[in-house]
Amino acid sequence: MPHEVIMPALGMAQDTGKIVGWLKQPGDAVKAGEALFEVETDKATMEVEAPADGFLTDVQAGDGEDVPVGNVIALISDTAEDSGSRVAPAPAAGDAASEDALPEGIGVIMPALGMAQDEGVIVAWHKAPGEAVASGDILFEVETDKATMEVEAGQDGFVAALLAEAGEAAPVGEVIAIISGEKPATPVQRSWADKAKAVPAAAPPPTEAEDKPAPPKAPAKPAAKATAPVSPGGRILASPKARRIALEEGLDLGRLVESGHPQPYHVADLEVLRNLPAEAAAPATATASSRRLTAEVPAEAFAAFCAWAAEDSGAPVDRPALLARFAAAALGRPDAGVAVESHGQTRTLPEDTDPVLILRDLAGSPLTSINLGAEDVPVLTLTGACDTLTITLECAPGQLSAPEALDLLAGFAGRMGEPLRHLL
Repeated sequence: MPHEVIMPALGMAQDTGKIVGWLKQPGDAVKAGEALFEVETDKATMEVEAPADGFLTDVQAGDGEDVPVGNVIALISDTAEDSGSRVAPAPAAGDAASEDALPEGIGVIMPALGMAQDEGVIVAWHKAPGEAVASGDILFEVETDKATMEVEAGQDGFVAALLAEAGEAAPVGEVIAIISGEKPATPVQRSWADKAKAVPAAAPPPTEAEDKPAPPKAPAKPAAKATAPVSPGGRILASPKARRIALEEGLDLGRLVESGHPQPYHVADLEVLRNLPAEAAAPATATASSRRLTAEVPAEAFAAFCAWAAEDSGAPVDRPALLARFAAAALGRPDAGVAVESHGQTRTLPEDTDPVLILRDLAGSPLTSINLGAEDVPVLTLTGACDTLTITLECAPGQLSAPEALDLLAGFAGRMGEPLRHLL
């Protein structure tokens, strides 16, 4: 079946994206991970990659057009022919916010980290209906298939409505909260499941004179409340702080699932886990602690270097290749393979090498902190936007010694802060 290509969101304040140019033409064969088009937001210009193998069809927007976040702008199909119909657009935030006399204000949408993500699970709300909120305050935590992240409000004001409950899944691009400029007299709190159960009124049958109707979009995945235990081995909803403490103390959150303790889990639930009877414990497994180091550098230096390089060469800068080069050099192995993950896609540089380091480029996303623990190889993660970039290094003690970890982080931060000096 066709795969939808959507306009991605890089931040809560982004409502639309402008298509700078298509890099593939309708009917062209594409591979998953190939760049499809360039999109411009208020922060940067980025390439959006194909979510699957196939042929580019049903292109809905051309160069220079502004498209709302979450709208379907093309399909990746099994054949090169268009379906002959326009893809139904996603409802505008204003339409969603006006349902059932919701309060007026700015809609907060479920963000996307990549093209493959179609929904996010709300782990917890940090603000209650009617509560004052500042732009940089953490509004909620959301779990995707890759990570649990904290999302900022993005607006000053008051929480006028929360349209989904903790533990529920909501589709990317849908309005899940409303922030108003004035304190609401009657703030609203609802369940996303109630909206999913609503049955739309049947449309009258089309007449022969009417155009052929557009094919319906694939229905969103049903919202799933996590107030009941999930099966062992399933997804566990927990706050980043609870996950970190559990990792440090060697606690298995799966034991809470097996005991029937309701999700999502927070720090207070760890006391329940500590007090579970010994006979209910699963066989003990050793959990090695991981190293986690962070550094901050001014964002302006790397952005200015990329702009200069693009102007000097007359071509866009290959950002993943440049970041991989900096990371390998900081590791002291210039020819080492580095897997660069960005917008849900992975690219290993040099090609056909086994990566010894992972670099996650999440700069400009809503993520404010990273603490995922050690993986098979050391991981460098870029987060932040505007004035400051935060660089986080996570690794197991057996992968890098303490001096090696310090040298890697310091070397990479130095290259991001002064890229020209390190390239000359």
